[in-house]
Amino acid sequence: MTDVWLGTPRQSADFPAIDMHADRYMASQIVHVTNSTTDHNQIRKWAEERGAKPACVRGTADHNDIGVIRLDFPGFTGEDKLQPMSWDDWFDKFEERKLALIYQDETAGGQKTNFNKLVSRENVV
Repeated sequence: MTDVWLGTPRQSADFPAIDMHADRYMASQIVHVTNSTTDHNQIRKWAEERGAKPACVRGTADHNDIGVIRLDFPGFTGEDKLQPMSWDDWFDKFEERKLALIYQDETAGGQKTNFNKLVSRENVV
């Protein structure tokens, strides 16, 4: 699933400060493409292309649960807060919680990006 957001002003109720000066922003329209998936192979491929590994947040687990899951990108904050885990365990929790991954492949400038968010499948249109 792909959503496209055009970086131009929207309704004044949503962005009143921008709409007051809309003419300044119209010349620099930016297209951001956001994808969503629940496909395990697609998620793993996307993550591994960026060096990310499956992890859980330290201190969120209890004796029956591994806690909050995340993707751990090398060199970014979280190294001391994230605990590595297997892809199998990560995807088990991903399915149990009925999650989807929202992500971007590239920035508006065409560079690879790590932008991602785990959300409830109910919130993915």
